[in-house]
Amino acid sequence: MKAVVLIKSVKILVNKNIRFTIVKISLLLIFLIAINLFAKSSPITQKARALAFARAKSLNNGISISWLEQTWDENNLAQNAPAKADFLLLKKLGFKSIRLPVAFTSFSSKITTAQLFTYIDKVVKQCDIYGFKLVIDYHYGQLSDNNYLTETPKIIDLWLKLTKRYNNTSYNNLFFEVYNEPPHINPKVWKDAAYNIVTAIRKIDKQRTLIVGASNYNSIYELSRFERLADENIIYTFHFYEPFFFTHQGADWVGDQVATTGVSFPYSAENFPTLNPKAKNTPGESNYRMYPRDGNEQSINDKLQIVKNWALKYDVPIICGEYGVYNKYADQDSRCRYIKAVRKALKRLEIPGMLWDYNSSFSLFTGKPAVETLPSCMVDAIADRP
Repeated sequence: MKAVVLIKSVKILVNKNIRFTIVKISLLLIFLIAINLFAKSSPITQKARALAFARAKSLNNGISISWLEQTWDENNLAQNAPAKADFLLLKKLGFKSIRLPVAFTSFSSKITTAQLFTYIDKVVKQCDIYGFKLVIDYHYGQLSDNNYLTETPKIIDLWLKLTKRYNNTSYNNLFFEVYNEPPHINPKVWKDAAYNIVTAIRKIDKQRTLIVGASNYNSIYELSRFERLADENIIYTFHFYEPFFFTHQGADWVGDQVATTGVSFPYSAENFPTLNPKAKNTPGESNYRMYPRDGNEQSINDKLQIVKNWALKYDVPIICGEYGVYNKYADQDSRCRYIKAVRKALKRLEIPGMLWDYNSSFSLFTGKPAVETLPSCMVDAIADRP
């Protein structure tokens, strides 16, 4: 009897050991398969991301040409087109890339999408001739918290037309910025919209590098809270106009908060203006009080470091898609010092940058763009390449 029990016990033990061994072998196989899959997929991921980084770097030292977003001057669109002289001037000044904002949905009915496409075609060709990278930027969209379910499909439809139109254009030379300055909307709404736009483009074109920013007008702070999209071929953009109190002083489209003018950079107690009464009880009043702290190079460095830290966290490429100074009220030397300070900080942080802008109210020039109208201090400011 004892022998029978012993034999049964041995069988049970053997069966347990066999099952345990099978489980171990199964886990080992799963582990080896996972490693194999990672080994196969990881190089692709790394290669795609490395390509996005390289393409972001190639956009460094760029500038926006204000033209196809000028809805207020649509009668002169044909006359305002960038000419050969403009491309040669930009080349001479050392710029490498051009950002072309296009207000696809904001012109009157007499300016058709087909006409805009024809204008864009010419710029694409000119950039190819003169050796510029080009970013096509969807400007002045209508997206909001209330209409995103109906507006997003319209944006997608436009991008699908552009994607098909330029499907054979070099992936290293042409970039799509899916939406300029998403407004102050729910960040989750914007992320869903961005995801849907990117996904739709990818069904047609898997290789084009796309540019995506955060809500609240490409805010550095919103980008620092943004969770990257599940796409390796994206450059993340932000716009930098800090301190806004200085860069947009007197800009009537902003409102009373920037009514205080005569603000210099960096801050100087000796010539700091009094607060314009219109700015009282607006954000401009608090910005006025903070300017002694914010109006300096260190503050610029500290704020740009915020987005750099975010990029390092997710290991993704970023670009400063806009920076500059409204030129109606800011004095020339202050504008030069500010632009030089931003470019210096971008260079230190290895962030590519694109100036706003070439030829309108933020222009580098004091008149029509030409070597003769570029102030000597601005020559110095842009000489130190980012």
